Amino acid sequence: MSNPRNRVVQLRRFGGPEELEVVDAPLPTAGPGEVRVQVLASGLEYTDTLIRRHLYPQTASRRPPFVMGYDVVGEIDQLGDRVSGFQLGDRVADMTVLGSNAAYRTLRASDLTLVPAGLDAAEAATLILSWMTAYQLLHRAGRVQSGQRVLVHGAAGAVGQALLVLGGIAGLQLWGGAHGKHAALIRELGATPVDYQREDFTRVLPGGFDIVFDGIGENGYRRSFSALKRGGLLCAYGYSAGVQSHRRMLTMLMWIARLYLWRWLPGGRRAMFYSINAMRLQHSGWFMEDLKRLFALLGSGAIHPRVAARVSLDEVAEAHRSLEAGGLEGKLVLCPDLSPRHGQRAA
Repeated sequence: MSNPRNRVVQLRRFGGPEELEVVDAPLPTAGPGEVRVQVLASGLEYTDTLIRRHLYPQTASRRPPFVMGYDVVGEIDQLGDRVSGFQLGDRVADMTVLGSNAAYRTLRASDLTLVPAGLDAAEAATLILSWMTAYQLLHRAGRVQSGQRVLVHGAAGAVGQALLVLGGIAGLQLWGGAHGKHAALIRELGATPVDYQREDFTRVLPGGFDIVFDGIGENGYRRSFSALKRGGLLCAYGYSAGVQSHRRMLTMLMWIARLYLWRWLPGGRRAMFYSINAMRLQHSGWFMEDLKRLFALLGSGAIHPRVAARVSLDEVAEAHRSLEAGGLEGKLVLCPDLSPRHGQRAA
């Protein structure tokens, strides 16, 4: 039997989607404490566009060429020395930040979470970054309580949808900010739509919200902070507005730093910035615990992640264009075994 072929999505230089190329790469070998996986699914994230444009702090020190790919669900096809608890054929998941838009890759066994049998690999991949971010925003950062009144910005996006679904399970009263065309989706997910084009979200709820979740950062998070009630909490986790207006990374880092100064303003309102990587570094056990809980919710049918399209390796640049254009009602997932003619186009 011939050796399997490894192909990867490589970033040649920082810039637009045209800087992504699919190239042949050596087949990796699992070292001590590692496994090699055949990649079944790897999420394509808005965060990937920030990495590609050199706007993501966690990868700012890396220089191209490097392989893209923030998360992975794969099947173990090789075990390195001193690996226990896993066997050939196991399906596993990990958040890697880089390197998983590939046909094969190696992973540290100590970082892996088993994917229960029967789960769709693409749906499982949606949980690793987007749904994990939502779960930890709610339960680790926001520490939400049933009955709280919560505004979710970007509610039609991958993290926004997850916040609405998981927030509903937690018993929250939810409002979802998005463009008007997404109103039906937001109602379907159990929230009251807030149309950015027709409504001022700072005036939607007299008295203000208990918590606002903001991955957009319009006006440097100022308006979200003003929408809080006395004693309320702003949980920021992204800055897509700054990216779309071509702000420099330093400007957006200053927005984040300013959040922590607002706690000294009158009114007792608080603000914080959530980073999934920082929380995993501080509380590594939480990541595996929370991912297992999400897999259990998926397996029981309590949650139904939306996969907007399953994308082949050769369609990743097109998928990045779709991510930047916005308007997707679900997640794009790379499935390396798809051929372009069989893939569902991201457009």
